[in-house]
Amino acid sequence: MRVRLADIASRAKVSEATVSRVLNNKPGVSEANRKAILRTMEMLGYERPERMRRRNTGLVGLIVPELTNPIFPLIAQVIETALADKGFTSVLCTQTPGGVHEDEYVRMLLERNVSGIIFVSGIHANTDTDPSRYTALRARGLPIVLINGYLPEVDAPFLSTDDAAGMDLAVRHLAGLGHTRIGLTTGPDRYVPVQRKVAGFQAAYRRHVDAAATPERLDELVATTVFTVEGGEEGTDLLLDRGVTAVVCGSDVMAFGAIRAARRRGLQLPADLSIVGSDGIPLAEFSEPALTTVRSPAEDIAEAAARALLDEIAGNPAPRAEYMFRPELVVRSSTSAPRGGARAPRPTGATVVAVS
Repeated sequence: MRVRLADIASRAKVSEATVSRVLNNKPGVSEANRKAILRTMEMLGYERPERMRRRNTGLVGLIVPELTNPIFPLIAQVIETALADKGFTSVLCTQTPGGVHEDEYVRMLLERNVSGIIFVSGIHANTDTDPSRYTALRARGLPIVLINGYLPEVDAPFLSTDDAAGMDLAVRHLAGLGHTRIGLTTGPDRYVPVQRKVAGFQAAYRRHVDAAATPERLDELVATTVFTVEGGEEGTDLLLDRGVTAVVCGSDVMAFGAIRAARRRGLQLPADLSIVGSDGIPLAEFSEPALTTVRSPAEDIAEAAARALLDEIAGNPAPRAEYMFRPELVVRSSTSAPRGGARAPRPTGATVVAVS
């Protein structure tokens, strides 16, 4: 399709001269304007001129969980964009229950001579996993980066959300509203992020609610199910039967299940039950009520993962460590003081939360 400069310039809010410079690979255009023009061309269905198409310097494998949780498509998109900017093409491999196993994807990627692999919430997050599948990749010199999980035996950079800090934000917020019966529902406890969430939640409960809470009491306040709407509904039912007035969920998708469980019981939200999600997916803002959530810095993690892999490929490896990214609390209308309860004083040392 023939490119009409006026159409592109109008949509991208730049001059036709700026569009012309981008199309002809001329200097003097800011990176922001260049990207805006290229995005506009794609939206309008125009193909980039041949001289603007970068030759791919290699393939990179990107293995992610099933895409039903919107946080994973977001991470994948950011990584793909960052790699494409450096001339690499991502080969997206999506794991689904009963589908292709991670090890099979790795074999396929190795056959295609990929330059590296990024694993997102993969088998490395499972505490039962055999780390040799990853140490073998490193032994053959393949650069890898792993997100949301940790295996100290593996010589590679790891990047994770600080789940313990996220639980502290959630519990401190609910305690500040006056809740003393707070529960956590999250995924299977064999996963590193889940174990960190549970430990962080229980430590935060002792810190902000009841310093004398027994291990038995703390265990009673945790329901581990699966990271789905149905899992959130099941876990919330268990916690409601145990008398909680607030529930922290291991994901926003689980929080949608918590809302469903509360409505099925005829509870008023948030007067009868306050709900806090995790991840901070865009859909959380549009639930009813709008969901208070612990927002993961997913885009920052994805960009850092892409940079780390590119550094590995270039022979400039990052220090071998786990890089923790602190989340933030986004307060919306799914949390309030419990019915008939007075708002407690704000705990000392509380961090500033994002409010929308």
